[in-house]
Amino acid sequence: MEDEENRMKVYIETYGCQMNLADTEIVLGIMNKSGYSPTPTIDDADVILLNTCSVREHAEEKIHQRLGVIKKQMSDKPDLVVGVLGCMAERLRSSLIDRHKVDIVVGPDEYRKLPELLEGALAGSQGIGVRLSRTETYDDIAPFRTEGVSAWISVMRGCDKFCTFCIVPFTRGRERSRTLASVVSEVEQLVVQGFREVTLLGQNVNSYGDGGNDFADLLSAVARVDSRLRVRFTTSHPQDLSDKLIETIATYDNLCKYIHLPVQSGSDHILEAMNRTYTRGHYLALVDRIKSQIPGVALSTDIIAGFPTETEEDHRETLSLMEEVGYDGAYMFKYSPREGTPAFRLGDDVPEEVKTRRLNEIISLQQKISYEVNQSMVGKTCEVMVDGPSRKSDLQLSGRTDTNKTVVFPTGTLKQGDVVRVNINRVSSATLFGDPVYKLD
Repeated sequence: MEDEENRMKVYIETYGCQMNLADTEIVLGIMNKSGYSPTPTIDDADVILLNTCSVREHAEEKIHQRLGVIKKQMSDKPDLVVGVLGCMAERLRSSLIDRHKVDIVVGPDEYRKLPELLEGALAGSQGIGVRLSRTETYDDIAPFRTEGVSAWISVMRGCDKFCTFCIVPFTRGRERSRTLASVVSEVEQLVVQGFREVTLLGQNVNSYGDGGNDFADLLSAVARVDSRLRVRFTTSHPQDLSDKLIETIATYDNLCKYIHLPVQSGSDHILEAMNRTYTRGHYLALVDRIKSQIPGVALSTDIIAGFPTETEEDHRETLSLMEEVGYDGAYMFKYSPREGTPAFRLGDDVPEEVKTRRLNEIISLQQKISYEVNQSMVGKTCEVMVDGPSRKSDLQLSGRTDTNKTVVFPTGTLKQGDVVRVNINRVSSATLFGDPVYKLD
């Protein structure tokens, strides 16, 4: 292998979900092993890769714009290789080469081919690798991670739910899981390296399965690696969140008491049109079981405004469900038609101005609910792990609670990874503010 100075440098920009962040680390692991050096600076790069998202039209348009900027800015480097990875690569394939003259297009299941495709691109040829797999989990690939305290671990890939609005089954393929032993081994290595928190990832982690082991078994095994290690997971599908899983989260102190539970809509009519496979009643009963067995649990969700055929009554049912659940937070979007999904054939019959108004009402209500939930924290002390400096001031640090709430407090002598108890004295709808009381470890 070449000396570090002589190795070609690869720069990756990552867009979209946490799965893409984890995939970027896998890609960097493959590239590093093949003689490339990661670089954080685009101007130093011999290879530029964009790891992309196709969930919404806006996400794709951002990539089209970015590719145009890169091509213009890097026009003085004729030997530069530019590639597109991820879901957008899988969905658009050769059109990316035709439109932007990129050198390689590689889908989420073909990252092992990257060194070969890059070799071809450096020799002047273009390459496409977009075949979906029923078996690829990258189980044996060591992700390339820089120093930090939090790590993402992909425990399964793909999705079998086929929600009518979702492109994921067509860009990431069907469900397949890593072995429990490989995930536990990776967590053990991360603990040795000094990581303090891991997040287990999957399009639907609740459907994880390795032989006789389900996701609750995997969570238990990871929690037992080190009782000081915080363990999170995302994303859950309500149909597959079992009572066993709820009990497991309640049992282990280091399993964070935070569940992201996408509902998408509060209307049974819309839920059926989305093929969400549960009803409003089923969802609310699940929330009741979670709250009764996990005191103090925080819940967040995903909500889509303006899905095809959505009426004002459907919209009001979504608002009423939000009030009934009392979510700590939510990711809220206007419906975005994705060509190739079943919902695309329904037509986009909710006018744009109606979508925008409904989305704004959803956002306004959630901000009100989040503020009320956070207001109940004033005067209380909570345990916070330091992530780093706050976005607004180097004199303050930012960290997260067990329930995934952002807390901002004075720096003092604390550093990234420290765990501290913070007394909360004021809040906004998105952030808690306070003063550190004492450091725990």
